[in-house]
Order: sequence, then structure tokens, then C-alpha cells
Amino acid sequence: MINRKWSIPCSLAVVLAGCSETTTEDPSKSVPKTSEPVESNIIFKNLKIPWNIEKNKQTFYITEREGTIVKGTEGKYSRMELELTEPVVAEGEGGLLGMALDPDFQKNRIAYVYHTYEKDGALWNRVIEITEENESWKEQRVLLDEIPGASIHNGGRIEIGPDGLLYVTAGDAAVPENAQKLSSLSGKILRMNLDGSPAKGNLREYVYSYGHRNPQGLVFVDQTLYATEHGQSGHDEINRIEQKNYGWPLIEGTEKQQGLVTPWYEVGENSVAPSGIAEQGGKLYFGTLFGQSLRSIETSTSKVEQLVTDQGRIRDVMTDGQHLYYVTNNSDGRGNPSDEDDVLVRLEP
Repeated sequence: MINRKWSIPCSLAVVLAGCSETTTEDPSKSVPKTSEPVESNIIFKNLKIPWNIEKNKQTFYITEREGTIVKGTEGKYSRMELELTEPVVAEGEGGLLGMALDPDFQKNRIAYVYHTYEKDGALWNRVIEITEENESWKEQRVLLDEIPGASIHNGGRIEIGPDGLLYVTAGDAAVPENAQKLSSLSGKILRMNLDGSPAKGNLREYVYSYGHRNPQGLVFVDQTLYATEHGQSGHDEINRIEQKNYGWPLIEGTEKQQGLVTPWYEVGENSVAPSGIAEQGGKLYFGTLFGQSLRSIETSTSKVEQLVTDQGRIRDVMTDGQHLYYVTNNSDGRGNPSDEDDVLVRLEP
């Protein structure tokens, strides 16, 4: 793991002023709290900037942005190192980010991860296959590399769809115009086979959809793919993803333009910075960073409620079909960590 400092060109100051996860407004005023009682239990404490939750039977796997994977069952965990050909560079919003377990993980111990690295003085991201061996993970092959990276807007979520294909979010890496270029991997949702080859039927090679600013969460509900996305200053989005152009930086929020998709849901003027997302019982559950809450939204009515508002920044949410789990991100430099942060929490049904 490498920690570095990277600067953002001053010419981007206006575009990035709202940046991904901070704002000066209170985003929770117009969102009601759920009337149902919510009980929660802390499963793990003192995680180090956790980013993605996976679960195999009773075992959790949680990526930490500085380059380790936490493995454990309730109340007990260890930290596993990764043996990689390109070290993880943890800077700003980059580092070890998304993770997906292979559908046959129980037998083959294969997983897929997304991480930031440095090449020729520049930041990039890549998707690799790794295998769990004893108490560490070893890189097996590169599925896709040279995804443009930066200290902000790296995207980073990965999800295996019901079609058996791997879906990957890539941010605009602080160059908004690249989100509209099909020749660039920036500002896209990418789709590939599990061997790293482009999936058939993409818009162009790896590009499944484009015009994204910084997509942070992915979840399938039956055959429909939903993605959360950070807006420039407010206007964070949840989109139903098809092979279309989602407009950034040409439009945002409720703006409309021929050939561009207006969001299925957007938060309005006050940013919440939505991140990981999961589905259970007809609702989507998503964590918010600046919004510092776990929220639900009904897929049929788009009604939004806040379930958790006392844990600070929430990075990822997952379900095992019975319980919802989430991880906080108060130790990422933008929160106010307690002595126990960061934590993995289970919500009781």
C-alpha cells in the first residue's frame, strides 16, 4: 500500500467546488425518519476506512481503502494482506475499493477487486482477479487496467449481475468532458466477462452506459440495475441503468435534453453523497456520506425515509436476505470518528 498526496488543477475549482462528499448545507431537513423502530448491533469495531462488504455464509469480507481485506465472523476478525503486482495507492477517494465474490467462491476462493495504482506518475484504477490462500490474497490476473484515476471521482463499485457479467463503476477522474467520450473509460459503467474480455452487446468495447460523474453504488433488482451517483453540488442521483447516456456534464438534476437520461430519483439542492446500495423487500437501502444516514427508497413510489441517523458517514450497505448490514466511514478524513470507528453494523428486522 502506498499513501501519496496528489493535487487537483486549479482550473477545475469551479467544477469540483461541490466535490463528491462535502457541502455546507443540511441535507436531512426534508427527509422524514422511519416510524418503525430500528435496532442495530455492532459486529466489528475499529475498521480502517472500510469500503465494500461481502459475505459468504457466516464470514464477512470487507475491503479497507488502504489496501487490506478484513475477514471474520461476528465479533472476531483478522486483516488480510494482498500480494499484488501493482501496489494499492490510497489517496483521497482512491485506494482498495469495490469487491465481488465469484459465484463459485465456496469452491474456487476467487474474488474480484477494484483498486487505485500509480503508473508513470499518474493515478489509474484497475480490476483484478484475486484468490484467497491461507491468510492472504494473491493476484491471479488483470481483467482491466488503465481506468483513469485521480484523488477524487474514482467510482469503484463492482457487482456480478444475474447474467453472470461483471459491472464496474468508473468516475470521471476530475475530467468531466471524458464522461461523454466513448473512447474513454472515465465516467462510465463498464461491463465485462469474468475473464476480463468485453461483454457482447456493449455500446463500445467495455462501455455499458456513459455520462456519469462519480457512480458509487450498484445493485440489481431482478433484471434492473440501479446505481447511486454523486452530483456536482446537490442533485445526487439514483439511476435505473440501461445502455444510454446519463448526461454528465451536459445536464444534471431534473434538467432534460434530447438523447440524455434524467435521473429516476435525485436529492435536490442539498447534497447527501450516496454510496453503497442494497435491495430488500421492495426497497432500496443506501448509505450517505455527507448525509450521514442510512436511507430507504421504495422502488414503486420513490418514497424516501431515514432509518439510521446516529452513526455518521455510511459507505456501504449489503443484505444477506435476512439482515441489512452497513459500514461507517468516519475515519476517512472527512468525518468525526469515535473510539470505536469505523464499525460494521447489523440492522435487526
